[in-house]
Amino acid sequence: MTQLTIGELAREAGVSRSMLRYYEEQGLLRPVGRTPAGYRLYAPTAAQTLLFIQRAQRLGFSLADIQVLLDRLERGQLLDETVVALAEERYLNIERQLTELLVLRHEMGSFLSDLNARVETGGDVQGLYQRLVRRVCGHEPSESSGRETLGWLLDRTGCSLASVEREELLRALQGRHIHVWRDDDSYRVLVPGHEPELEAALTALARAEADCHAHPAPRLERTDEGFLFIAEGDKAFLFAQLFLDLEAAAHGD
Repeated sequence: MTQLTIGELAREAGVSRSMLRYYEEQGLLRPVGRTPAGYRLYAPTAAQTLLFIQRAQRLGFSLADIQVLLDRLERGQLLDETVVALAEERYLNIERQLTELLVLRHEMGSFLSDLNARVETGGDVQGLYQRLVRRVCGHEPSESSGRETLGWLLDRTGCSLASVEREELLRALQGRHIHVWRDDDSYRVLVPGHEPELEAALTALARAEADCHAHPAPRLERTDEGFLFIAEGDKAFLFAQLFLDLEAAAHGD
């Protein structure tokens, strides 16, 4: 097949020449030769390489990661352990970001539900409020959002919670209303109430995770409102997802 000039490749891939030069400077794209006049020539497969680079960037891979991916792709080793580890770490980063949004949605929903209880009944004010809830939350005020299972995340991070009897340990926490927020590199989960069984369940959860190598030991504090479960480190988002999942379990999500 005919080699492509920089202009032909730019048109075929739908990118600018300056972008091609930038990728070349970063070591992601290499010309295979030059014309007699000194213009760059690229392999016919270069357009596919560019599509791969752009998709990887959209997925959030760094340029350094993309270099590794391209190297393994050229050698037919796209499924080796290095590539799998890069992909899994990127997935974990997405889960961290997703958790932040889920926490915000959860607390906004709680805030709106609290407002709902204070709004005067009847009249246009109530109707306007109900429409606000549906627009902001995407569901009826009484509904709860669902969560995917945490099994893969727990297994992937080596969290010790993946190896214990989760159903038995967490049964007392299912359906409990919570407040959750991020504080620097930690997540704090407030579980209202002071029932002995609640304290026992939270204590058991903290104890089960005390020696986990995947994250620092979580802490449990008693407050006037209930119990505050504090998880720290870059894997703290797992606990935020866990408590959100437990709260939603009572609603069949």
